[in-house]
Amino acid sequence: MNTVISKQIMERFYSALDAIIAMKKIRGVNTYCRLNNIDRRNFIAQRKDLERGWFQLSWLHPMVKDYGVSAKWLLTGFGRMFEEQK
Repeated sequence: MNTVISKQIMERFYSALDAIIAMKKIRGVNTYCRLNNIDRRNFIAQRKDLERGWFQLSWLHPMVKDYGVSAKWLLTGFGRMFEEQK
């Protein structure tokens, strides 16, 4: 069973992924999974049911490193979704 905080982090993760796709930084979920060696079936099943225990912290890493999503926002919900461009 996932905690309330874990579910909130997952919800923010999937919201950020939707934003990245909408901004056309990647084509879609399949691309994100392929580029980051994530099992797409687990990824999709986890999104449909946040109670599943398949979510991996490593899924967050490329989102922060490659797409500019704020780690603080992902983990706490505070601040902006994306880091300020320098």
